[in-house]
Amino acid sequence: MNMSSLKQSLPKSTQDYDRIKELKSFEETKAGVKGLIDSGISSVPKIFIRPSDELAEEINHAQSNLQVPVIDLSGIEKDGQRKKIISEIKKASKEWGFFQVVNHGISVDVLDGMIDGIRKFHEQDAEVKKEFHSRDMMQKVKYGSNVDLYRSRAANWRDSLTISLLSSDHIEPHELPEICRDTTIRYLNEAKKVGETLFELLSEALGLKPDHLGSLECAKGRTFIGHYYPACPEPELTMGTSKHTDPSFLTILLQDQIGGLQVLHENQYINIHPLPGSLVVNIGDMLQIISNDEFISPDHRVVANRVGPRISVAGFFSGDAQSGRMYAPINELISEKSPPRYKEFTVRDYISKFFMRPIDKSGLDEFRLHE
Repeated sequence: MNMSSLKQSLPKSTQDYDRIKELKSFEETKAGVKGLIDSGISSVPKIFIRPSDELAEEINHAQSNLQVPVIDLSGIEKDGQRKKIISEIKKASKEWGFFQVVNHGISVDVLDGMIDGIRKFHEQDAEVKKEFHSRDMMQKVKYGSNVDLYRSRAANWRDSLTISLLSSDHIEPHELPEICRDTTIRYLNEAKKVGETLFELLSEALGLKPDHLGSLECAKGRTFIGHYYPACPEPELTMGTSKHTDPSFLTILLQDQIGGLQVLHENQYINIHPLPGSLVVNIGDMLQIISNDEFISPDHRVVANRVGPRISVAGFFSGDAQSGRMYAPINELISEKSPPRYKEFTVRDYISKFFMRPIDKSGLDEFRLHE
């Protein structure tokens, strides 16, 4: 993309100053937001300042005590307990699109090791990190800041290490940064097992056989992103992550104890308070589509914070992008009273369209059938 077309593609609200020059200057440092903090800045650069309509408002006091459901997965093999778990997952997926799980089978040592590894990667010498810096969508392991840097109205206050397993579920150890190699391999293997278990439970929650979503290859095509949110000198002016829905079937999030993640529930953003040893699970766009709106993929965001860094690892289960499989609302969930609400899509098409727009623009409406 040349400079002229790049300027044309930016939202008009960002063209009032030489935003392109500032974006390029930030990108060329390859040091990310962490580099800005290390340089000693005391205010938020203009490229991160959000329009007033995008800034985080105060949580309404009446809603502040609401909590996303917490579901205990222990005893999952016992018939009575499994039915209880499936019922809880069904309710949470229909009403919230978010829930936390405990006793999921991943040890605290593995969880803490993954968080610590991501922290160490982002806090190592900038010259070492630069070896992984890239905007190449095909690169399996890459480091950068803001995947939609040149498309969004304002940049997010975070840096990211992305590990893409979309084309192959296998990764060679030497492809990963040495500083977090072992901890990452352990967590990726364990998170895969949790994802497969959740797809079985979600299948049953939809009234289907346990292997239904698995047979659709929903658990394939994984991407893990280790986010680093530095402490922000002016958190009221920017966002850690702007509001968005996930272009996946399912997302499993590991987060530290800093907090900042919020989900939109009944037109109000609700804090998702960190729970030691838990994982946050949310329904993605693709699962909302194939469930024909039985489950919802809600808007969520991360607020900036004076305290930090905040560390999180988002694991997206997005299906096999190479297979060309067509997805649509599941036949068993369609009836005269509930006709198909979405058109067919492939994983490649859905994800490609995601990378062509700012992350705060959901793709659901693009695939929705209009009466």
